[in-house]
Amino acid sequence: MPLLQSIVHRLDPTLDGERLTLTAAPGTSEAGFSEPSDDPVMTSLVGALNDTYNTKPKGWGRFVEEGEQAGPLAMWLRDYLAGEQSFAELSVSLAERLAKQLQEQLSVSGYLVISHQRQGDTETLLVALVHQREGIGINPEHHAVPAAQLNTSQLTLAARINLTQWQSDAPNAQYVSFLKDRGGKKLAEGLIALLGMEEGIDSPAETRTLLKAFSDYVEKEDFDEEVSRDKTDTLVDYANEQLRRGEPMTLEELSGLVNEQQPKAFYEHIRNADYGLSPEIPPDKRTLSQFRRFTGRAGGVSISFDSHLLGSSIEYDAAQDRLIIKQVPKQLREQLTKQD
Repeated sequence: MPLLQSIVHRLDPTLDGERLTLTAAPGTSEAGFSEPSDDPVMTSLVGALNDTYNTKPKGWGRFVEEGEQAGPLAMWLRDYLAGEQSFAELSVSLAERLAKQLQEQLSVSGYLVISHQRQGDTETLLVALVHQREGIGINPEHHAVPAAQLNTSQLTLAARINLTQWQSDAPNAQYVSFLKDRGGKKLAEGLIALLGMEEGIDSPAETRTLLKAFSDYVEKEDFDEEVSRDKTDTLVDYANEQLRRGEPMTLEELSGLVNEQQPKAFYEHIRNADYGLSPEIPPDKRTLSQFRRFTGRAGGVSISFDSHLLGSSIEYDAAQDRLIIKQVPKQLREQLTKQD
């Protein structure tokens, strides 16, 4: 992941706790300021933030070009990409707008990491607020000492713009994403206002509909158990790979993977049945995880197993409402035999 540009600013609440203030990176206001793009530590930090971001629930959408909801970010990005504004200037403008937009959300204080990166043919802009936590390190004298470190695994505020997709002017492209945690509604609303975007695809709902379409397709084609399991694994593996890369699933590409002999079959099934799916769907990790497994808990009994085991090593007798496990896990079997 080549890092083209990066910078770190600081957001802090004022002493009276009334608003957020911005402390820009040292030297930002100086002419010709630029952060080194080949800093291995910064590259590692941005990589870790991307990895965390890819696994989080997100909202998706695109810039609003006109009206009250439209913000200045799209214009700033055009100026930056055209060389009419420096990355430092872009980052400061963005950080100042964020501090103003979220001035009542004092919990967002921390380090604001802004990076322009390239992966393959795709360029993206990542904005992530990272909190610092206290840890323990070892000094040169081999003594334990306090050591502050960035908590890259618990992002609460972040957004990413697919610059390449945005510049392509694709009419239905959802090129802006942002963290959308259930407990962070106000932060999400602040990000939407900051980005000047309108939310489009509902990632969990679209992913659920895609999985329903896939299940219908497998049932319609009447594949045997092994083939069905292989196709399920193919879908989930593809979705997880796109999730890792931070890119949407493409229905046509997925169709070719699901059925190599008839690469258009699944795609045509989706279109003919009119599921209303978008051509590109951002995968939702939580929905995918639930699709892989059956789970249930009641009356002191907790059961969880991979969905593809149903019908082979696990059977469900609907008439008797019984679940039959043919191959008891070794650890469970050992616990059971010790009760004799």
